[in-house]
Amino acid sequence: MGDLLLVRHGETEWSRSGQHTSFTDLPLTPNGEEQAKSLAPLLAGRSFALVLTSPLGRAVRTAELAGLTGAVRDADLHEWYYGAYEGVTSEEIHRTRPDWDLWTDGGPPGPDGKPGESAEEVGERADRVLSRVADALPEGDVLLVAHGHFLRVLTARRLGLPPSEGRLFRLETGTVSRLSTEHGRPVIAEWNVRA
Repeated sequence: MGDLLLVRHGETEWSRSGQHTSFTDLPLTPNGEEQAKSLAPLLAGRSFALVLTSPLGRAVRTAELAGLTGAVRDADLHEWYYGAYEGVTSEEIHRTRPDWDLWTDGGPPGPDGKPGESAEEVGERADRVLSRVADALPEGDVLLVAHGHFLRVLTARRLGLPPSEGRLFRLETGTVSRLSTEHGRPVIAEWNVRA
């Protein structure tokens, strides 16, 4: 049974400033490109039964710079849909909604027709990804290149936790994390690894 490796894309202007970024497809900053390149030695020498990326450019570019080939874009790996909170920081949201919490309240629909999602809705997408990944894991390691909040939800689901428990797994840009098994149960083997 292979391991499930998670790569969060490199830094963007909005990940640096703390702005919620789902539909806005910002490029990597120069630092984000360096972060992505630095992942190559961590992934070199490994063969993967399956490599999936989010369809967003920041994830695709991270995969390319990390030296990954044959990656398949998977729409379910898209970042959490923040709706009306796209481009807004948590600090700004708390000025009008002091008790707001992404993990319990989700993102409200945006005025431009962009949907917001709850943790449970993100969890449904994560479950679909995990179902697809389950078919490849007996053949070897699987690698996912995606986004912070989405990968945190996916981790919670892989560990058998509710989607909202993704709040427990802070995930930095330009890092590799590894979910493995111990005695037949999913575990976190490595988290937020940098070169």
